[in-house]
Amino acid sequence: MTVEAAPLPAADTGNRTPRAHAKSRKQQEAQARKEILAPVRAPLLLASLLMAVAAVGSVLPFLLIVEACRELLADQADSDRVWRLLTIAGIVLGVRAIVQAAALTWSHLVDGSYQLSLRRLLAAKLTRVPLGWFDARNSGEVKRFLQDDVEALHYLVAHARLEFVGALVVPLFTLGYLCTVDWRLTLVLLLPIIAFAVLYSRIVDVDGRDRIVVYNRAEQRTRQALIEFADGIQVVRAFGQAGKAHSEFQAAVDHQARSVDRMKTPIVKVQSASDTVVMPVFVMLVVLVAGLAATGWGWLEALDVLPFLLVGLGIGSSLTGLGYGAQALRSGGAAALRLHELQQTEELRAPSETGTAAAPSGVVRYEGVSFGYRDGHEVLRGVDLELTPGTITALVGPSGSGKSTLAKLLPRFYDVGAGRITIDGRDIRDFGTEELYRAVGFVFQDVRLVRGSVRDNLLLARPDADDAALERAARAAQIHDRIMALPRGYDSEIGGDASLSGGEAQRLSIARALLADTPVLVLDEATAFADPESEAAVQDALAVLVAGRTVLVIAHRLHTITGVDRILVLENGSLVEQGDHASLRGAGGTYQRLWEINEAAVGELAMIETDAR
Repeated sequence: MTVEAAPLPAADTGNRTPRAHAKSRKQQEAQARKEILAPVRAPLLLASLLMAVAAVGSVLPFLLIVEACRELLADQADSDRVWRLLTIAGIVLGVRAIVQAAALTWSHLVDGSYQLSLRRLLAAKLTRVPLGWFDARNSGEVKRFLQDDVEALHYLVAHARLEFVGALVVPLFTLGYLCTVDWRLTLVLLLPIIAFAVLYSRIVDVDGRDRIVVYNRAEQRTRQALIEFADGIQVVRAFGQAGKAHSEFQAAVDHQARSVDRMKTPIVKVQSASDTVVMPVFVMLVVLVAGLAATGWGWLEALDVLPFLLVGLGIGSSLTGLGYGAQALRSGGAAALRLHELQQTEELRAPSETGTAAAPSGVVRYEGVSFGYRDGHEVLRGVDLELTPGTITALVGPSGSGKSTLAKLLPRFYDVGAGRITIDGRDIRDFGTEELYRAVGFVFQDVRLVRGSVRDNLLLARPDADDAALERAARAAQIHDRIMALPRGYDSEIGGDASLSGGEAQRLSIARALLADTPVLVLDEATAFADPESEAAVQDALAVLVAGRTVLVIAHRLHTITGVDRILVLENGSLVEQGDHASLRGAGGTYQRLWEINEAAVGELAMIETDAR
């Protein structure tokens, strides 16, 4: 049995007042639950029918016991009939247990199949979103989508509907039977149920949902504070700031604790009241008071109160399960909404057809390229430039000028807002993903290595590469000797017996990009973590391997790019200067100002090193 998850349509958020927004969020959660659970609606119908049968089976034994009691209290009791009734009651209880187990087993099978399908759908979705989407999210947030939020749907799929069916069928069947005994006492029995319904409705009010949102934010803040505290403990202790770091983490924990209190306390109070009004003792008290009064007034026989005491008390237990599942229901609704929003994330435009042309030569053109993020901030404005094979082009500029964004547009971390980027005259949006990454390789500041061996990390670039090709790429990136010094060489496990420094990890990623042998190579601060001894060697290796390739280098340390073929200067998202190092130094513009700042920083560093000696 396979249950396939289906993509969800977009939802309109719009501009609304806080109260209207809260109501809108409630509606969005309801719509998200409806849409995301649509694939399991039909498979769960069988489980719902079985649960309805089990619910009836939970009441029938009490009815049989009532009849047995009537028989025992008769003037001439038929013991054989009493035993028959009790035997049938026992059989019904056994069948009810089997049917209920079957319903729960089926719903969990549906849930398992659906979760697998949904995770596959989400994983496929993440392969189509822009790579830049991951820049704004850490691995914990991505894990929440694929693991935590999908798990949160478990209650909605495997339990919520069955509990609702049970909570509906038991009272209806019970009240229907009791009406045949005495409709007036049945109306009295409805009073606790009505009180429960009123109190339960307050548990899922709009304000409670707002408190859940606040708690989720507090939980995320605590998670981030914990990561920062653990990752930075060496630094903060070295500078005597451990107390400050601990206080920030403690503040996040305290804030989460207060959020839990604000979220739980009102719910617990209302839930306690709702549970009380349907407790067997409370219902028994109501039935006894009303029954004694009705008996005293001559409305019914004393024996007729017995069914209400035996059967009516079971109504409460069927309803209290709804209250205890309210939190899981809200968590599932919030998770469904987050998954719904993920489904709406804009995807990279897929090409109408995958190209089959020969490998591109590597002529790259930015034609009137503009780009801005969703917050409305425009990063690039009308950029025109051309990158040609066999050349190294360096991109420099003040912090925030758009250098990294310009570089990430080429491998389609994002799509341009206006204009286009072409390789050999073909818009990169017309490339298939695999085709594009055969043409464009990249190495960025944030090094990403997968858990596995050094060999596995290199083979990501070219799975069919042999050992000789791996060694050539590693030597070119000046990382081969370090790999061979590891316990198992290229088979050493990253994060296990292979512990690499930031510079070594960066050089390994450079080797991976070189192994891919793409005609276009983007290096964003590729030597940012390289130590001084290996930086020059890496630059020499790149200069040798650039023949026939188009290379774009983004760097802050200007002395590392003085020998490149061309330097492009960005400022406020616009291309303001271009030329070689000598011509730009003499132009007296932005590059000259940056160069002077760079020289001053290098001079100060040299003085510090001299004083240290």
